[in-house]
Amino acid sequence: MPASQPRSRARDRNNVLNRAEFLSLNQPLKGNQESRSSGRKQSGQAGAAGAQSANPKERRQSQQLPEEDCMQLNPSFKGIAFNSLLAIDICMSKRLGVCANRASSWGGARSMINLLGITGHGIPWIAGTLICLVKSSTLAGQEVLMNLLLALLLDIMIVAGLQKLAKRKGPYDINPGLLDYLTMDTYAFPAGHASRVAMLSKFFLNHLVLAIPLRILLVLWALCVGFSRVMIGRHHITDVLSGFVFGYLQFRLVELIWMSSNTCQMLISIW
Repeated sequence: MPASQPRSRARDRNNVLNRAEFLSLNQPLKGNQESRSSGRKQSGQAGAAGAQSANPKERRQSQQLPEEDCMQLNPSFKGIAFNSLLAIDICMSKRLGVCANRASSWGGARSMINLLGITGHGIPWIAGTLICLVKSSTLAGQEVLMNLLLALLLDIMIVAGLQKLAKRKGPYDINPGLLDYLTMDTYAFPAGHASRVAMLSKFFLNHLVLAIPLRILLVLWALCVGFSRVMIGRHHITDVLSGFVFGYLQFRLVELIWMSSNTCQMLISIW
């Protein structure tokens, strides 16, 4: 043991790294470590302070952006199908609007198409029904005419309400006429003329005895009046088709609330 101690001391003296000028190499750099740790702490504190001071609206927007991007980049199948059908409907309706204005391909026939549309308007039908009701002398005729008048009034109210809810405009920027304003038929969906002629044709086929040629002409008249509204650029194709459907539903509604002869006589006596 005593001999080994002088040897270890001599070994330490001979070690170059134990000299005074090299002692700094053997010791850790406390100053650098402290500066690095303090720098890291300061940067961490600054980042936390920046994150805390960030606007909560910006954080909400940053969280919502990926969802919005996903909705735009990955739309649902129903959305794609609906937008595709809507685009086809608008394109086909514009192509079929051959009488939309005087400069259109069939612009010269616009007056005749408008005249065909007047045959399906509500005001002439209501006026004609009232005149026939005054001149009618049979109970059966008065019953049919009173229910027809009820059906016409219901058609105007139902179509006007649906148009106010949908507020869909036509394929062309065409202002409604005076008769359209009187019946509140100012929007495109559903087509008021189409619902009315569908209801009238079904009503006459059920309650009037008509020959087969007249029945065919009645159906053709309803179809021509409905699609004439597409030709003048007033409605889309889907507006007319939905109008036919609503007209049939209105007929079914009138059949459910059909007024009896006694009720019609009471109303006529009050009137």
